[in-house]
Amino acid sequence: MDFETVSAEKFGASLRGIGLNLLVRDVPGLCATLVDVFDMTAHRISSDFAILVSGTDVFQLHSDATYHSHPLPSLLPEAGARGAGIEIRLYDTDPDAAHAKAEAQGMTILQPPTNKPHGLRECYLLCKNGYAWVPSRPLSEND
Repeated sequence: MDFETVSAEKFGASLRGIGLNLLVRDVPGLCATLVDVFDMTAHRISSDFAILVSGTDVFQLHSDATYHSHPLPSLLPEAGARGAGIEIRLYDTDPDAAHAKAEAQGMTILQPPTNKPHGLRECYLLCKNGYAWVPSRPLSEND
């Protein structure tokens, strides 16, 4: 599917499984961060919308304005973090490389890269919208 030219109807009808759609204050700004820090690809970037691809997974960003007649924005804080309680896990993403790039982007480092007892090396990075991004990879014999 060509994400740059697909119609909204065709794109919407193609979505399957569990979807992720984040309401954000600055779509282009978060796209730039996700592309830089996590090597994602971004498509159809506008002030209102973007399609993001991480590996084989596709998700969406929407600006608050696109939800003008939707009840969800009434629950969002006008300032501060929005994503409390959600972890967006990016498996097979090098947490050390993402951590270094995240610092350069000004993301908040909640936890630097750490080996965890559940078999993953991961770190916790908070974007300006308050979502926790967790790049992780399986531990290796060298960890």
